Amino acid sequence: MKDFNVKELAAFIDHTNLKPDATKDDIRKLCDEAIKYGFASVCVHPYYIELASSILKGSGVKAGTVAGFPTGANTKESKAFEARDAVNRGAEELDMVLNIGALKSGDIQMVMEDIKGVVQVAGEYGVVVKVILETCYLTDEEKVLACRIAKEAGADFVKTSTGLGPGGARAEDVRLMRETVGPEFGVKAAGGIRSYEDAVKMIRAGANRLGTSSAVKIMEEIKA
Repeated sequence: MKDFNVKELAAFIDHTNLKPDATKDDIRKLCDEAIKYGFASVCVHPYYIELASSILKGSGVKAGTVAGFPTGANTKESKAFEARDAVNRGAEELDMVLNIGALKSGDIQMVMEDIKGVVQVAGEYGVVVKVILETCYLTDEEKVLACRIAKEAGADFVKTSTGLGPGGARAEDVRLMRETVGPEFGVKAAGGIRSYEDAVKMIRAGANRLGTSSAVKIMEEIKA
């Protein structure tokens, strides 16, 4: 088992606060912590992306937000609008939620167009797109299909969960996603990652990015 130091593990982490009651002070604290530890990015609600972007400017930590969050059941037009609004306000990464119902209904073309709409906007600005599958609602066959669609649509990552559904990241799902998309594509594990052990388990399964609201706790655990 590879042991990670603080700097090494921090580079995997999207420091996240998507709580509905998050305040401006909470977001400032989140950003300050991200800069201190050198996390890959922060992930905040769209309302706070301008604030986060202004704090993080020049730090090397990217400002990220969400689209179609948390259910994914928005129209493709509204997701594309969210994406454009977010990048115009400073977003450098977008975590969009898959249209889960459309996938399960077999409307593959709609799912493809949904993702492509966000990818097209992001591509104009060089912004990274991660597609949240919300794996707890999907069969293994649907997870594989969703990964293939996201990759074909031009996204950069597939991601396990919003963290707000009834299930979070599982190593077996991360492994399946990595096997499906191949070694070069991004796989993000998120939801329920609360310890160093959790984080390493997901990395060993194939994740190259981790979304967690427990990032500082994990960093302190390494130091201890």
